[in-house]
Order: sequence, then structure tokens, then C-alpha cells
Amino acid sequence: MTPDHGAAGNGGYGGWRVFGIIRPCRHRLSEQLQAAWVAHLCGLCLALRDDHGQLARTATNYDGLIISVLVEAQRSAGAAPGGGRRKAGPCPLRGMRSAEVAQGEGARLAAAVSLALASVKVRDHVLDADGVFARRPVAVGARAVARRWDRQSAGSATAVGFDTAVLLAAAARQDELERSALPGDSVLLVTEPTETATAAAFAHTAVLADRPANAAALREAGRLFGRLAHLLDAAEDEQADLAAGAWNPLTATGTDRAEAERLCRDAVHGIRLALAEVELADRALVHALLAHETEQAVDRVFGRRRAPGHRCTGEARAGQHFPHPPADRKPPRSALAGCAMWALMACTCQLMCTEHEDPWSREPKRGWCDRNCNGCDCSGCSGCGDCCGACRCCGEGANCCSADCCGGGAGGCDGCACDGCCCDGCDGCCCDASCT
Repeated sequence: MTPDHGAAGNGGYGGWRVFGIIRPCRHRLSEQLQAAWVAHLCGLCLALRDDHGQLARTATNYDGLIISVLVEAQRSAGAAPGGGRRKAGPCPLRGMRSAEVAQGEGARLAAAVSLALASVKVRDHVLDADGVFARRPVAVGARAVARRWDRQSAGSATAVGFDTAVLLAAAARQDELERSALPGDSVLLVTEPTETATAAAFAHTAVLADRPANAAALREAGRLFGRLAHLLDAAEDEQADLAAGAWNPLTATGTDRAEAERLCRDAVHGIRLALAEVELADRALVHALLAHETEQAVDRVFGRRRAPGHRCTGEARAGQHFPHPPADRKPPRSALAGCAMWALMACTCQLMCTEHEDPWSREPKRGWCDRNCNGCDCSGCSGCGDCCGACRCCGEGANCCSADCCGGGAGGCDGCACDGCCCDGCDGCCCDASCT
């Protein structure tokens, strides 16, 4: 659901980035929420594999799993036959560990939407002759993959009552709008197809969860999320697109960065307001991803609005994750042995999503999937209130639910039962700009 950067000639903003704009890190999610997020990510990946084959797993992205999260959050425990969690076997992306993963209609809808939009992106690459797609054999194969994914996504979406035609129609309309965009036009004219597609997917989660009253608010949240994702991607890629001569909605419409940032922050606020109207059985993960991680995404692209007295950097404190003293470290490997170990770790995906030793120095490292802690050092966040300020540090060691947390009641955060963090999705939490 997240737009990707454009390409000269045929715009490419109807597709998405692989990882998306939602990139939570361990400092901003409690252990419980981190586990839940991974369960939905793995559930999406496995749903793609089970319904559409191994190649379809390449359509996995962080933003797509929000669909699965929304379906589960609206359902009461045990209310979804065949839903909930299941035990998955060892996977290289989890460092060969087993895990509880999400399953059911939410994961299947997320997979169908992800695959439909991935097919659009593949088709864009072929039409634009990007990189290897300029080679005829690759282009022919890619077109075949896109057609197959169209059919597969439509079939699996129909099984859960969703029509992917709205997504494909939005992608087609995107090309027309990009070709007609002129300086002085509103950039929101260009983001409309992305907004429409995301709104439809969000709203359908209310249907699957049997919460029809939530549909309107979720449609609005989805519309604003689509706008936010499109604008953030455009702002992030503006300079690179300009240098490459690629189409970019901000450049094409003459929208400056200040206006783009204003639109993004307004979208975040609007998402929070819409979520306040959604009835959820479990608000925690939805709140963390859509109320807080969206703001983190804006800060990542445009810069953080710092509060006085806070020090927030992208570096972790010494010993924060890996407390073993230097004396416990093993001697470094030679260049050749390090290369061999790097190849082994790459092939088993240990470099991606699990803690591991550096192949050469043998120093402890985090996986690439966990290096999303931009501006997330908690060393400057010493008290309860800090987790609700500029740092947004709500993970390891954070104790944000004391009696005076955020001005809350006896349990902190207006008396709700948080799992170690007042920013954990408490209903009515004063960390949310929309709270009253």
C-alpha cells in the first residue's frame, strides 16, 4: 500500500516500497507488541506462500500487514473461527526459530492486497524498462508473473469478499493523473488513487471483523494513510528523482517540502482522530503503528520536531542490546574466513532479521530488519513523561505507567492497563494528540 518512486516516462507511484513507511523498532514497541508485530509480518509472508507460492513471498511488506492487524484488533478473543495464531516452524528470516504467527481472513486479505499491488509494480517496471526489465526475456517473464499475480490475488480476495478491481482501477487512474499533472496543481490530485485503494482495504477489515460501524472511520484512516505514504515516498525520493530525471509528484506540481510536511503531519493527526472513532477489542498494536509509527515516519523524512531537554539520536547506548564485555568476545576471523561466514549467514538470512556476530570482527550485531531505530536513543528519556515526548521510547526498560504518567490516573494513562508503556495503545491515552 505504500507508493514507490517514479520513473521517467510512465510514473511509478502506483506501486510500493518493499518495507513501507511503518518501520517499528524495539525501543518504541514493548516486548509484547514487538512479538505481535512479528506474528503479523510472518503471517502475511506465510499466507502469500500458502495461497500463491514461494515467489509471492517477495510481495511481503511492512505496511501490508496493517490489514491483518486491523482485522485481529477488531475481533474479540476467540471470535474468529480459523483465525488467531498458529505455530510456524523454523524460518531463516527468524534466525531458524519457530514462532506464533497470525492466520485467518486478516492475513489472507493482507496477502491478496499485497499481491495485487505487487503485480502493478512489476508491470510498471516492465513498462518503464527499469534496469534488468529492459531485457526482453526478463520483461516477458515479468509480465507473466504480473498476470498470474493478478489472477491469484483476485481469487484469494474473492474468498474473503474483497474485490481487487478497485486497486487495479486506482493504479490505472494513477498513470492518467501523473501524465496530466502540471505545476500549480494540488499534489492531492495525484495521491487520490493511492488514497482510494488504501481506504477500500482498510474499510473491508470491518466487514471481516463483523464490525460494520467501523467501516466509515477505517475508510477515512486508510485514505489518510495512503496519502501519507505517497507523500513521504515522494519527499524521500525527490532529490534522487530530480537527478535521474524521474517523475516525482512534488516536483511535477511545484509543491515545496514545507507544504508536503504540513500535509503529512495533518494526515497523521487525521489518522489519530479516525482511530478514536473505531471500536477495537485490542487497541495496542493498531495505536502503536498508526498513531505513533506514522509520526516517526514523518520525522524520519522531514526531521524530528525536538522538545527541549530531550536528546534523541540514532545510536544505541553502549551495552544496551549486547551487554557482554569485550573479554567475552571471540577473536576476529581472517578476511577469507569472514567472507565464507558472511556468505553462510546471507544464505540463511541471519543478516536480515536476527541478532548475529559480525562475520569478521565477531562483534554482536542487529539484523538489517531491526535497524530502523532512527532517532530512537532512550538515553535522554529518563522519566515517565519522556515516553510521551519527543523521544517516543517505549521499549526495553521503559516504565511509563506510574501514577503520574502523562497525567493519567492510578494506573497511569487514564487508568488503563498498559504492558509497560503509556504509549502502548491505551484507549484515551494522553500520548495521543486526539485524546480528550
